[in-house]
Amino acid sequence: MTGLDLSPAAAPAPRAGRILRHALIESRLIVRNGEQLLLALVIPLGLIAANAAVGERLGIAREPFIASVIALGLWSSGFTSPAITTAFERRYGVLERLVATPLRRADLLLGKAAMIAFVAIGQAAVLVVAGLLAGWSPRPQLGTSLVLAATVPLALVAFAGLALTVAGTASAELTLGLANLVYLLGAVGGVLVPLGAFPGWSQPVLALLPTTALAESLRAWAGGEPSGFPVPGWAIMVTLVWALAAVAVARKVFRWTS
Repeated sequence: MTGLDLSPAAAPAPRAGRILRHALIESRLIVRNGEQLLLALVIPLGLIAANAAVGERLGIAREPFIASVIALGLWSSGFTSPAITTAFERRYGVLERLVATPLRRADLLLGKAAMIAFVAIGQAAVLVVAGLLAGWSPRPQLGTSLVLAATVPLALVAFAGLALTVAGTASAELTLGLANLVYLLGAVGGVLVPLGAFPGWSQPVLALLPTTALAESLRAWAGGEPSGFPVPGWAIMVTLVWALAAVAVARKVFRWTS
């Protein structure tokens, strides 16, 4: 009795390939979404253009302001977009169907993390080029560059963990409202407005937020000056604690079904 010929012997792609393809699909879906593009690029580009047009007359320094706008863009890509898209994927059963594919649950999360990295890199590149065309001239130093290199990825991990925590526990509609509200609160609570502009009693509280840590690091990098944090490396410590806590909470409370 001859054996059965089961060619072409289909099998799942290697794990790295599955994660990469999933990340690319997620990235394309984000890029095609008009609301996400509004938060990620249209609003930041509009702020850069407005600063170039009237910023000098209003006394708004270009270097720290454009750095703040880049921080705002990273905040939207790291938190707002993943929270909204994941919540609606959970509501419509997309996550349940993806788990039934060769993708593991960890692969799904890694794919989303890679998507955030891809989108953030592309977004930052566009905003940096727009800022340079608008006359932005950052003056980075070695110390501020090293702090920024550590703070940005840690902040994105923290934002992603917070996004999955909200998207994995709240309804899609509630997540939509909360994500947009938190986006606005983060924008005015240390992202666009420097830490030193707030009353003294509120600065220690705002300094503990990952959004403030990211924005202050970018402003310090652009101006070549130490940030307004109380001790050196404060931004790294803040974002590290938030990243570890947010990922741990998201892993604990995230639900795959609605």
